[in-house]
This record gives sequence, C-alpha cells and structure tokens, in this order.
Amino acid sequence: MSSNQSIQWGIIGCGKIAQKFAEDLQSVPNASLYAVASRDQEKAKRFGDEFKSTMSYGSYEALVKDPDVEVIYIATPHVFHYENTILCLNHKKAVLCEKPFAMNLKQVTEMIEVAKSNNVFLMEALWTYFLPHYRYVLELIHSKKLGKIKNLEADFGFSAPFDPNGRIFNKSLGGGSILDVGIYPLFAALSLIGYPESIKAEAEIGDTGVDHKCRMILKYQNDVEANLFSAITQQTETTAKIELQYGTIMINSRFHEPSSVTIEKDGKTELFEFPVSTNGYNFEAEHVHQMLLQKRTESNIMTFEKSLQLIKLLDTVRNEVGLQY
Repeated sequence: MSSNQSIQWGIIGCGKIAQKFAEDLQSVPNASLYAVASRDQEKAKRFGDEFKSTMSYGSYEALVKDPDVEVIYIATPHVFHYENTILCLNHKKAVLCEKPFAMNLKQVTEMIEVAKSNNVFLMEALWTYFLPHYRYVLELIHSKKLGKIKNLEADFGFSAPFDPNGRIFNKSLGGGSILDVGIYPLFAALSLIGYPESIKAEAEIGDTGVDHKCRMILKYQNDVEANLFSAITQQTETTAKIELQYGTIMINSRFHEPSSVTIEKDGKTELFEFPVSTNGYNFEAEHVHQMLLQKRTESNIMTFEKSLQLIKLLDTVRNEVGLQY
C-alpha cells in the first residue's frame, strides 16, 4: 500500500455519529467511503446515497465479505461493538471501533486477542486523543513547563429528553451517562495523569436502571486528584481544568471535541485557538491511514494498553455504583 493509494472504508451502523464520520472522511486524503451497512436496507441506501458510497448493504455480514473493503468504522450502539468487531476481524478487516470499545474488560481483552491472532489492525475510536487542541495540551504537560499536575476537574453533562426505549436511557443498549459521556472525563484523567491508585464513585440511577449522573474521584500519589462528573439529565460546562505547579490549563467548553485552550500563568491569561473546519473525526481517520500504511496492527497513540486501562476504569466505576449490564 503506497502513501498515495486510496484506502477503501466501510461503515457499520448509519446513525448520527456515522454521519459525522462519513462527512469528515471526505476531507481525508486518499480516503474512499466504499461501503455502508445497516440492518435496515433502506437506511443503508439513504446513507450511501448521501455520502456517495459505492455499495450499500442491508446486513453487516455482506459488508465484511466484500473483498474491496479494507478498513471498517463501527458506529453501532455500545452493546454491539464486541460482536461487530469480532465479525470484522475474523474476516481480516481492519477496525476502528467507536468508544466505549465494548461493555467490559473481558470483551475488550478478547477483541484484542482476536485482532492479534488475525494480524489485523484494531483501534478504539477515541477521537479526542487526535484533536489539535488536545495534542497541544498533552505536549505542554509533558514538557513540564508548568510543572507537575496537582488537580484535574473534568465534566461532561447534557440534558436528554427522557425516552425509555432510546439508546441513552435503555439498559439493553448500554445506556447511561458513564459509558456514553463519563468515558471522556475518565479518558482525560487517564491520558493526562495516568492510572489512579484508587477510585470512588457515586451515581443517581434512574427508573430504567441506568445512571443519570455519576461523580467520580480518582486519587493518585502525592495527593493528586481528578474530580470527574458525567450526566445525561443535566447540562454542564463540559470543560477540563488542569491545575499545575506553575499555572492552570483550561480546555474550554466541550473539551472532548475541537475547542480552544486558556492558559493562566504569573497572573496572565492567554487564549490559544485551534480552528478546525470539520467535525474533527478526520484526525483519527488520518491516523488510521498512517498505521495501515506502516503495516501496524496497533495504534502507537491509542494503544491496546490504553483501551484496557480505560475499560478497567469504566468497570471499576460501574462496580462502585452497583450498575451491571
């Protein structure tokens, strides 16, 4: 595969996030949306027509059997990530699977084992890791110019209209705030500070058995703490504030998507803008291209170890609040 060779993408699941990804894929050099699949043939055709895919399939099995599909983006509800990923990997298709990777550590471990046994690329689609503003913050922290991290506060909350059958409130579809949006503050703590020494969590469980709100406290050595919050029934600022020895970094509202960064140091405040003309999913897609061109089977950024640590955090939080799927 040469650097100017087109890479043929397939998409499984034709919901809102798949639409954003397909839209951004158009801006990725040498990327081609070749095939899309939904359990609903008409939905697949509409999606395929809108984003000009060559093929539209009414089953996932048909898409993975297409020899021209090279890499598949999985955008189905959380509970189907495991089975969809295994299906793709066993057909020797590279996979970029939406977060959360799966429902628990056992599933994630098996997905990674199957990827390795088939010698096929696999990565969790935690797009925030690849966004320009987030890469800037990571580099700044690693440089130690502002010293060591003392504290992190991060939240992600939105107010969803209650629908017991909708994905967000439906337990059988992996609903609740922890898996849907709590993963972002947890990812921030993991990527900025590392894996904690202890985790405490408390949640508000709703009538459908999923968490509406969850507060998490992660403790590290030297009294470093991460205070995190997620909600599907409460709008929050959705920011990440990092207190360091010699200053403060604020990743401004909706920190998980393209945003700006404010730095306070020595009584001065400076705003850093990172203009992006897309939704932001193109950055992870470009990274996948790089990995495939280098014939890698694992990302050197969103590594298997990172995904394993993240699902361990999610499992621990859910155990703390008594939430089982």
